[in-house]
Amino acid sequence: MVFDGQGVAPDAQTAPRRVTILGSTGSVGCSTVDLLMRDPDRFVVEALTAGSNVDLLAKQALALRPRFVAIADETQYIALKQKLAGSGIECAAGAEAIVAAASRAADWVMAAIVGAAGLAPTLAAIRRGGIVALANKECLVCAGDLVLAEIARSGATLLPVDSEHSAIFQVFDFDQPDAIERVILTASGGPFREASLEHMAAATPEQAVAHPNWDMGAKISVDSASMMNKGLELIEAHYLFNLPEDRIDVLVHPQSVIHSMVSYVDGSVLAQLGTPDMRTPIAYALGWPRRIMAPSPRLDLAALSQLTFEAPDIQRFPALRLARAALQTGGGAPTILNAANEIAVQSFLARRIGFLDIARLVEQTLQTVNGGLVDGLDDVLDLDRQAREQARRLVAEAF
Repeated sequence: MVFDGQGVAPDAQTAPRRVTILGSTGSVGCSTVDLLMRDPDRFVVEALTAGSNVDLLAKQALALRPRFVAIADETQYIALKQKLAGSGIECAAGAEAIVAAASRAADWVMAAIVGAAGLAPTLAAIRRGGIVALANKECLVCAGDLVLAEIARSGATLLPVDSEHSAIFQVFDFDQPDAIERVILTASGGPFREASLEHMAAATPEQAVAHPNWDMGAKISVDSASMMNKGLELIEAHYLFNLPEDRIDVLVHPQSVIHSMVSYVDGSVLAQLGTPDMRTPIAYALGWPRRIMAPSPRLDLAALSQLTFEAPDIQRFPALRLARAALQTGGGAPTILNAANEIAVQSFLARRIGFLDIARLVEQTLQTVNGGLVDGLDDVLDLDRQAREQARRLVAEAF
C-alpha cells in the first residue's frame, strides 16, 4: 500500500496548500490549473513545468504567479525569460531544471509529465516527502519497485489521479485488504471498440485520437484506442493496490460513467461513478483527505437510462495480452513494453506505421530485448534506451 506516508501536515486543513505542477501545459496539467484558478485562496503555486509549450507555460505563470518555472526544451529558455520579464518569477530550462522544480518545497505535487520522461522528476518529488498526485502511469510501469522503495524511505503519500485508479482508491477498504477479491478497471473501448480488423488496419491518426468520451492528449488517446492504456493501468494497479495480475480485471464500459470497481469476498461490488471529466479525480487528489468543489458536469443517471458492459476482445486488442505477459514476466519487461509502445505511438502519429503495427512492434521489441533485473534508476533508464533503440530499428527495417 502506498498511501500511508506523512503527506498531510497538522494545519493542512487551514493553511493554503503549496502546489507544484509537473507538466502544466498537458491535458491533466491544464485541468489542474483550472481548479487552482477557481479557488486561489486555498492554494499557493510553487513551480510549474512544461516540455516545449512556452506560450501556454508563460500564460499560466503570469496567472498563477509561481516562484519557479522550468521548460524542458532549452531552446525556449530565452523566449520564456522574455515573456516573464519583470514578473519576478525565476526561470530555468533543461531536464535538470525540471527535476529541480520537482525538488522544491511543496506540500502537493502533480506528476503529469507524459511518458518515461516523467520518471526522474516524479522520483525527485517523492524523495521530498509530502503528497505526490500521480497522473503519469509510466512511472509505476517502468519502475514500480523503485518508486515503492522511495516512498517507503521518504514517507511520501502517493495518490492516483488516473480516473480508474482514483475510483478504486475511493472504494478500496485499506483496513481490510484480505476482504478484497479483485479490482475491475473499466475501459471505454475507445473509437475502435466495434471496428473490424480491416478498419483498424487502415485507421488514421485523426481517427485514433478521436476519443468518444474523454478529451486527452494524442499519445494517451492512441493508447486508449489500442487499449494499451488499459494494459499500462493494469500494471499500475498491481503496484498501487498490491494485487497480483490475476486479481485485476478489465471490463469495457462504453458510457465511461463507472470509472472502476472493487469486488469483495461477500459478493459486494463497490463502484465510483461520475461524468468523464478529469477535474473530478484531480480535485479529489488536490483536496485529499478532504473533498473540494469541482466544476465537472453532474451525473444524471435517469438521462443516461442504461449502462452497458462487455468483455474486451483480446484478438482485436492484443495490447492487453502483452501487458499481462509483461507483468507476469516481471523484471524489466514492463519497462520494455512502455518504451516500445512510446516509439510505436510516435511512429503511428508520424504515419510511419499502421495502427495494428503498434502492438506488433511492441511484441517484437519484447521478444528481442533482454529485460533482466532492474535494480535502480540507471538500470531502468538504460533498459528504456535499449528498448527505444530496438523499436526504432524495427520501424526502419520492417515497417
